Amino acid sequence: QKQLVESGGGLVQAGDSLRLACVASGLSFSNSAMGWFRQAPGKEREFVASIQWSGRTYYTDSTKGRFTISRDNAKNTVYLQMNSLKPEDTAVYYCAAHTTTQPLPIVSHLINYWGKGTLVTVSS
Repeated sequence: QKQLVESGGGLVQAGDSLRLACVASGLSFSNSAMGWFRQAPGKEREFVASIQWSGRTYYTDSTKGRFTISRDNAKNTVYLQMNSLKPEDTAVYYCAAHTTTQPLPIVSHLINYWGKGTLVTVSS
């Protein structure tokens, strides 16, 4: 059974940091592009960051310079380090996996596998 399990969400103040983690099981992690999407109340799910099996990374403009995505293939885990958090970063963050050597799709309906999400709340 293919499964993605996120952890690390919580309530923080603006300017604080959080690190999200996503552990994958049942899929070929080293052959998958991994990433994070987020969905704020009343909004569409949007791409945040992704990392290819090669380690190449991609970010949405609003998170460049503040968020860092990384992966540990030995642990089947992908991380999202979030610094300088803003209230507009408040959302449910979802781990995404796609079996491909290409970059992770940035359109949510194309993604193969999803985690259940972890809530990040940033207070002002």
